[in-house]
Amino acid sequence: MKFNRPQNYLFIFLIWMACEQQTRPILELPIDLEVIEILAESQTLYGISIDSMEVTTGRIKRNQTFSEILTGFNTPNQKIHDLASISKNVYDMRRLRIGKKYTVIHAKDSLKTAHYFILEPDVRYYIVYDLRDSLAITRVDRPINVIERTIAATINSSLYESVVEAGASPFLVNRLVDILAWQIDFFRIQQGDNFKLIYEEERIGDEVIGISQISAVYFEHMKRGYYGILYNAATGEDYFDEEGNSLRKAFLRAPLDYKRISSRYSNRRYHPVQKRYKAHLGTDYAAATGTEIRSVGDGVVVEARYTKNNGNYVKIKHNGTYTTQYLHMQKIKNGIKSGVAVKQGQPIGFVGSTGLATGPHLCFRFWKNGKQVDALKVDLPPSQPINPKELPSFLREKDAIIQKLDQIAFMAIEGPIETIQGQP
Repeated sequence: MKFNRPQNYLFIFLIWMACEQQTRPILELPIDLEVIEILAESQTLYGISIDSMEVTTGRIKRNQTFSEILTGFNTPNQKIHDLASISKNVYDMRRLRIGKKYTVIHAKDSLKTAHYFILEPDVRYYIVYDLRDSLAITRVDRPINVIERTIAATINSSLYESVVEAGASPFLVNRLVDILAWQIDFFRIQQGDNFKLIYEEERIGDEVIGISQISAVYFEHMKRGYYGILYNAATGEDYFDEEGNSLRKAFLRAPLDYKRISSRYSNRRYHPVQKRYKAHLGTDYAAATGTEIRSVGDGVVVEARYTKNNGNYVKIKHNGTYTTQYLHMQKIKNGIKSGVAVKQGQPIGFVGSTGLATGPHLCFRFWKNGKQVDALKVDLPPSQPINPKELPSFLREKDAIIQKLDQIAFMAIEGPIETIQGQP
């Protein structure tokens, strides 16, 4: 077959193009798939028009700085410095937390100059840094829906698994334990124990972000039933039983969520570091490093410092009778210092192994009338019951709540049944 010269050139060109398509590598664009979906649905992101811009997302790495991120997007050092300065009243950019998501909205050119930087330090809000000519920083709170739900379940393995299997959030477990901590030893719950709850769940979209409150609980342990009714009394909001007695003692049963008691109060114990027998006038709670430590009662901090033996510790005077001390902390929580008032359940530090300690634990010490006593055996005072003048109002509210609890069937979850705030 003969071809004239133009046809020959065209034929050779087409063959070359076909070969080139087969050998040319496919480019993989380094763009987040989640962002691709957002771009496909809408031309706005965080309320910002992105028609003529590109989006890059990432998560804060260890030791990564605000400056390091923005320098990679052609942002001048002076602008970064100015942003960090005016940001202090909104968010301290020196304390970027590992794993938190950030988004950079930047130009499509080769320099990728940043126009906006968005940081998500918390699921409840995000911060928009406008990097254009007039610098601006805006905190945007996401709308939170609060939905009332009910749950009822029988325990087959653990309380945690029973709550999750019933379709509720794990956030619910610690809140439930706190309410009935003085009535039930949750380390001894049994198969066949059951419970019912009425509670309010916080959501952003379809994601559960927390529990705003538990309105009522019924827990049957070893064939005995316990009620917890939330009531706003004149002295403040608290939980009461069906007769109006407070469920809360003046002190929490334990200052943290612990794995086990590794050493009890003793007048003669072999010290694992000093290698000799001596009195151990405290209770050791073994727990993971970083576990939150809470004040067992209202009071005032009298000491918060470091010593060679105690490590980082906090001592709290609750009244003229009771004082508590928390030893070997990894670190003391910011703001906890001598003279500061604390509330029951307020975080004061984190489990560690500072001072004379062989591993992560909390040594908890308890004084009554100036003498150290065994915190596990001391007879603690209860909180105040419902005032007799308020009792009729409480009993009416209690009857309505118990009737509502009685209508919840075991082994079932119902809800959402009512929107308290926001849209369903």
